[in-house]
Amino acid sequence: MTQDVQQAQAGSCQNPEEALQPAFYELNETFELNSTQLILLEGYKDCGHPAVPAQQPYVFDRDRLRKLLAFFDDPMGDGLYLTGPTGCGKTSLVCQAAARLHWPVQMIPVHGRLELDDMLGQKVLDNGSTPFLYGALSIAVRDGHILILDEMDIADPSELAGLYDLLDGAPLVLAQNGGEIIPVHPRFRFVATGNSAGSGDGSGLYQGVLRQSLAWLDRFRCIEVDYPDNTTELSILEQVVPDLPLLVRENMVKLAKEIRRLFTGSSDGQGEGEAQLSCTLSTRGLVRWAKLSLRFKGAPSVFEYALEQALTARVEPAERQAIHRLAEDIFGDLWSSTDTSCPDDDLPY
Repeated sequence: MTQDVQQAQAGSCQNPEEALQPAFYELNETFELNSTQLILLEGYKDCGHPAVPAQQPYVFDRDRLRKLLAFFDDPMGDGLYLTGPTGCGKTSLVCQAAARLHWPVQMIPVHGRLELDDMLGQKVLDNGSTPFLYGALSIAVRDGHILILDEMDIADPSELAGLYDLLDGAPLVLAQNGGEIIPVHPRFRFVATGNSAGSGDGSGLYQGVLRQSLAWLDRFRCIEVDYPDNTTELSILEQVVPDLPLLVRENMVKLAKEIRRLFTGSSDGQGEGEAQLSCTLSTRGLVRWAKLSLRFKGAPSVFEYALEQALTARVEPAERQAIHRLAEDIFGDLWSSTDTSCPDDDLPY
């Protein structure tokens, strides 16, 4: 068996047998909170495991973090399903919490042709032999990783039916590998994300979403995730692009909120008769726009130039014009600026 296949089988550090050692982390210090309680969270020692997500600037919503950490601590036989609009931070919430606890994550991006065998593993040809290459699910169950089934509501419900017993606590059986039985590691966690709540997409915004089996959904506790509020997104931008003036960051957040309002069709009592957008500016896209604005500083109409690359170059021309008109109204003279800085008399500080 080649070294590449051996490393894929191990799915862990240089010395797999010694890699994942338990460790405890203090809540306030780890997640930059100011709770009055001293709470220790179980994770793993930092061993440079390649499956541990990279830690990035992130502002945690306290309520969602509380629910997530409670699941991490004791799932009580449940899976965890995070539901919310595209780009609102469902996956990043789990990954950034795992990064701070040094907890390896196995990610399975779901598509319409996903089969159970893709998650479990398969035999591969290697120098004339056919060793079994464990899939993300098998590795997570065996080694105590977090499994993320990303966009679960796109999966064929009949394929997911093969996982019912696993969530009920039964060991994983690999018929493809001679009936190998993998006991469920006590630190294994099953997490899924989706744009719908599992009952189909009544909004019509997300193509490919399927109605999931009630028997499957009944095995999950659920966390509803939405876009961060203005204060949180401003804090994220302050961490990621501190060189952008506050006025610019505020205008970016205002535009993002307006685009989302038109995307979801939530008028909040205003703008009756407005055309609904078929795209949105997620937090991920907002950060991309801010970074590109700094990267292309000096370009003609730098904020428009960056927004095209971050979002509007992929939308219909009419919607692109509508978004840019909104941006011009919000940014004012700054929209045609060739610099990311603001005149001194425009700065709010």
